[in-house]
Amino acid sequence: MIHIEGVLLVIIGILLFELIIFIHEFGHFFTAKLCGVKVNEFALGMGPKLIKFKKGETLYSLRLFPIGGFCAMEGEDAESEDNRAFGNKSVWKRMIIVVAGAVMNILLGFVLMMITLIPAEQFASNKIAKFDKESVSSEYLKVGDEIKSINGYDIYTSMDLQFALATAKSNDFKFEVIRDGEKLTFDHVKLAENKKTSDEKKDGTDTKETSESSDEEGTMRRDFWVEGIENNFGTLMQQTFLQTGSTVRMVWASLIGLVTGQFGFNDVAGPIGMTSAVSQAASSGLERSFGDALSNIVFIMMMITVNLGVVNLLPLPALDGGRLIFLIIEAIRRKPVKPEHEGWVHAIGLVLLLIFMAVISINDIIRLFR
Repeated sequence: MIHIEGVLLVIIGILLFELIIFIHEFGHFFTAKLCGVKVNEFALGMGPKLIKFKKGETLYSLRLFPIGGFCAMEGEDAESEDNRAFGNKSVWKRMIIVVAGAVMNILLGFVLMMITLIPAEQFASNKIAKFDKESVSSEYLKVGDEIKSINGYDIYTSMDLQFALATAKSNDFKFEVIRDGEKLTFDHVKLAENKKTSDEKKDGTDTKETSESSDEEGTMRRDFWVEGIENNFGTLMQQTFLQTGSTVRMVWASLIGLVTGQFGFNDVAGPIGMTSAVSQAASSGLERSFGDALSNIVFIMMMITVNLGVVNLLPLPALDGGRLIFLIIEAIRRKPVKPEHEGWVHAIGLVLLLIFMAVISINDIIRLFR
């Protein structure tokens, strides 16, 4: 039975991943059609065509390898005399088409986030409800404190709280809290250290959202519990919006951390690493129930689609953000950059991106064997 459930979860994971790709490319496709751009082909997957059909002027295809997709627009990468070519449309229309894929990914993240939150009895807040018996942070913090920032990272949700604590380099924190309507700052706040693994469910919180325990002795752990927020339609929508925003902020902060050296190369995962993460999340959830395993997969997919949306908007060649930069330059100069020059920049960027992905994939494989 477990074997069948495992296979089913793999299929669901693949379908969700394909949904992420489909939503991204559909964003480009839908806005291209809306702006009157001719779309030559809309493809899901890469490699040889498995299924294809033509409707109107557009060829639709399903391809063998479920690792990507594309929306091929007329005049996208070369000059075209067609009035409906991408390059012949106004700058603002091309900007909309370029950013639509990433925006759709983030909107999908919103929907997946809502799906993961619906079953929760309560949502975890950022307001302290009580402390562990062996709490160290209670020397500074008090019950009722609303945590506003940790080490300069703004706290709006339990996800922000987890990220700020998990990425800390030492057990020495700067907390900003609201206490009795007044903002207070405490330097050198410490948390308790782990002595054993604890899976206790904390009062007024959801275990899946707020557990900070670790199997490793000597590591710090969150030594306070937070208040719960009742799950109703209003709070569900609020938490979905806030936690999707927290995910976007987390991705952005992680990218900055990579550039500044806060995170190392081993903290980056490619497609193989993400597949491994999905597999581990599914296996962990399956130990409790099929529903938990499915919820874990949906949550990981939410992270992946938001990552894809944010990364695609980075101002780097070969990414949508790189194309957007050229369009902004065109809008400022009131004339486009020569297509051959832009083409060379994107080609070089694509080669560098492929090399980077290859190195990341090799690193993922090494980690799997370790």
